[in-house]
Amino acid sequence: MSETTKVWLITGASRGLGRAFTEAALAAGDRVVATAREPARLEELVARHPGRCVALPLDVVDRSAVHAGIERGIAAFGQLDVVVNNAGYGLVGAIEELTEADVRAQLETNLFGALWVTQAVLPHLRARGSGHIVQISSVGGVGSMATFGAYNASKWALEGFSEALAMEVAPFGIRVTIVEPGSFATDWSWGSMRFAAPLPAYDGLRESLFGVRRFPWDMSQQAQDAGASPAIGARELVEHVHRDKGPLRLLLGEDSPAQVRAVLDGRRDDYLRNTRFKESDSR
Repeated sequence: MSETTKVWLITGASRGLGRAFTEAALAAGDRVVATAREPARLEELVARHPGRCVALPLDVVDRSAVHAGIERGIAAFGQLDVVVNNAGYGLVGAIEELTEADVRAQLETNLFGALWVTQAVLPHLRARGSGHIVQISSVGGVGSMATFGAYNASKWALEGFSEALAMEVAPFGIRVTIVEPGSFATDWSWGSMRFAAPLPAYDGLRESLFGVRRFPWDMSQQAQDAGASPAIGARELVEHVHRDKGPLRLLLGEDSPAQVRAVLDGRRDDYLRNTRFKESDSR
């Protein structure tokens, strides 16, 4: 392996963007520790890349298991260079519809799972004086959408601690990237989606947003979401990681820049409705 070869650890690697990230890293000649709750789904990939890909079980909500998994990941290839916190899922439900269990489970996976992995790997990266932590957020980590409030909250929180993290670990030679994907042709809306119990009061809202009045929608179809090829986005991430420098926030997908721009423009316009903001701006 060359000096530029990197060792990745990717959570949620068995499907969707996580699988695409794993395949792209391997295609670039890197080595990958691919983790998932069901690592058997990665056996074919491991067989195609003997000696360069290992699959390990990992449930990111279990903090002690995360620390043990990181140690196993380090032992697999002797080091970790890139850690991708990709494990997560979407939760659909108006705020009034969400149960305590719904919200806690969403935050345990999307927020705390990434936090536990980050904490577990930092001592290793600090000791080496290098490394790259990649947090998979979303355009939903910039703006919000009705019925996705808990998901938005998990991604906003992920971005908040990751921005602070980037400032904290830069002196140790560690990079942080917050990835904000747009729409990709994966099964995210089907295999990675959960639903709160619907209240009739929000049937009209659901119909206006999704064309259905009741949840969950028909999950048996296992359709693909509309959007760009996940392989394209994955290659962009690998290229970003192999560059020495880059932005803290990486937009993936053709529609991501437009979505982020619309959110930021709308937020600016809202601030300008504040008299105090206008007064400070004119000074």
